[in-house]
Amino acid sequence: MTDLDARSLRDAYDNQVRPELPDPLPAGVTVEQDGPLYRVLGLDQRGFLTYRDLGGLAGAELDALIARQVEFFRARGEGVEWKLAGHDEPADLADRLRAAGFVPEDLETVVVGPVAALAAAVPVPPEGVRLREVTAHEDLARIGAMEEAVWHEDRSHLVTGLAKEIAADPQSITVVVAEAGDTVVSAGWVRYQRGTGFASFWGGSTLPEWRKKGIYRALVAYRARLAEQRGKTLVQVDCSPDSRPILERLGLVAVTTTTPYVYTP
Repeated sequence: MTDLDARSLRDAYDNQVRPELPDPLPAGVTVEQDGPLYRVLGLDQRGFLTYRDLGGLAGAELDALIARQVEFFRARGEGVEWKLAGHDEPADLADRLRAAGFVPEDLETVVVGPVAALAAAVPVPPEGVRLREVTAHEDLARIGAMEEAVWHEDRSHLVTGLAKEIAADPQSITVVVAEAGDTVVSAGWVRYQRGTGFASFWGGSTLPEWRKKGIYRALVAYRARLAEQRGKTLVQVDCSPDSRPILERLGLVAVTTTTPYVYTP
């Protein structure tokens, strides 16, 4: 694709996906607005800050906006993630976040592309592995256990968050597991962005001994078919360096980067 195509896809991402707000709001989740910024509370183990853009804020005004978020979450005794896109303005936003006490976590690449190309592939997992859509808390807990085995950290918040989303609107998200016998070896979910042409793919962690067998690719194709059935035309993924080459080979285009900047009281 040309740079113009990538720019058009990034514009679509900015205009349709951002700000990244849960819709509908799950029980116990609230959204508050502070100027161009939205605070999402109660969805995860920490708060979440999102926006389409910052409306031209810079200098002292921007520092004041950042300081208000620090004070808000310090008073709650709660951590918060500011999701920073690589093309966000002003250019010194990352420096200002660090100066206010936010710490960057791992950078990911945002890739966007047509659903149809992904859905054209047949989702074929390796022999002995099946793909299954799940909603039961027992299955979500098995996903959490698999994630903990991969990342060696507590992932109970993921189980709680997925359960809340499914309860709020089962049609807004589909969770798919890859199972070998009774073992969840990988899992991914697709969110259908209400009022937009977008679906977004999440998850994809795979147990080490099951990698490089085509499971991730099968999960991508399976979720793309679900998205296509719901009339979605574009897919967006925040991907790691491991999954980016696979997604780009499947036709997705890198449009920006995203970095979680985390403040911990």
